[in-house]
Amino acid sequence: MEEQQLQSLTEEISETFFGLPFLHHISFNARLRTTGGRYLLRTHNIEINPHHYRKHGLESMIGTIKHELCHYHLHLQKRGYRHQDRDFQELLARVGGSRYCPDTGLRREVKTRYEYVCTACGQEYQRKRKIDLDRFGCGRCRGKIKLLRTFLQQDRN
Repeated sequence: MEEQQLQSLTEEISETFFGLPFLHHISFNARLRTTGGRYLLRTHNIEINPHHYRKHGLESMIGTIKHELCHYHLHLQKRGYRHQDRDFQELLARVGGSRYCPDTGLRREVKTRYEYVCTACGQEYQRKRKIDLDRFGCGRCRGKIKLLRTFLQQDRN
């Protein structure tokens, strides 16, 4: 699908389901990893994840467009446009937009590089970044923490 087709589809969905015009720009953004789309508050533009479209198809993408249009129209009307707002939840249910995006398989795994253990209670901690052992203690018992092991680049999977 080309961006001009995406723009036309979004304008049509906006008129059909919301009864309001979509006056801004919608585009594909291949840098999106964990979400199907996003509404940009400052520019009022919408970005859609092309990986989501390729993997889950047009119907799923239409649900995502409806979701982002809910943010768009409510924000422009100065009503509750955030996920936890009642206005947003009611409008999303009324137009049949998707609440969650199915996984695109592009999430980055958080790699554990350091493993720590509390010397008092044995609580284990796995961290991506190093901890300052003089400054921080165990969150459970306030005991001393020590480095148990460090994972090298090739050890991590």
